[in-house]
Amino acid sequence: MGTDNLFHKNKVKLERKLANRSAKQRILIVCEGKKTEPNYFKAFPVTSAEVKVLGEGFNTKALVSYTKEISEQAELEKLPYDQVWCVFDHDPGVFTKEQFNTAIQMAKSHGFKVAYSNEAFELWYILHFEYLHSGINRDQYIKKLTEHLKKPYKKNSTEMYDILLSKQGVAIKYAKKLMTVHTDSMPADSNPSTTVYELVVALNILIK
Repeated sequence: MGTDNLFHKNKVKLERKLANRSAKQRILIVCEGKKTEPNYFKAFPVTSAEVKVLGEGFNTKALVSYTKEISEQAELEKLPYDQVWCVFDHDPGVFTKEQFNTAIQMAKSHGFKVAYSNEAFELWYILHFEYLHSGINRDQYIKKLTEHLKKPYKKNSTEMYDILLSKQGVAIKYAKKLMTVHTDSMPADSNPSTTVYELVVALNILIK
């Protein structure tokens, strides 16, 4: 009787554990950058959901296509993602405006969310310190961040989440403000702008 009772208790515990695990949201974040963006999003202390962050090195439409493959494979395995995010930038020296806008439309047509930046992810970092309403190039982003951080900014840093956390609310406010300025413009014409704050807000909800 004692052994049977213990077996039953262990079985119940396992069933509860599996039920709790399956109840967790599954979030997929696929980033254009291999280190900078993934390091930032992996640092969010989310425990109430399973968050998978990938840094693949693909750009715009290729990134969206790759994300679609991962999402479809997860569905085949009966482990679908509740939220799927694509994270990429608009680099005017590499991709046309049409390619950037099309990638965003493509992602949305598949039900994915897009955390884009025009023209670089570092804009999100700068907004923690100032409201940047004029477009600048990527070298100027690095210069500004170095000045604000009072030390050289390193793109692949694993410390940016912790460094910027206390100013995150300011960045969200400034990013929203930028988006209201560009309500009548296509994403590629909205420089500077970023929807990274939407992903940040989504992850913050899962922390609480």
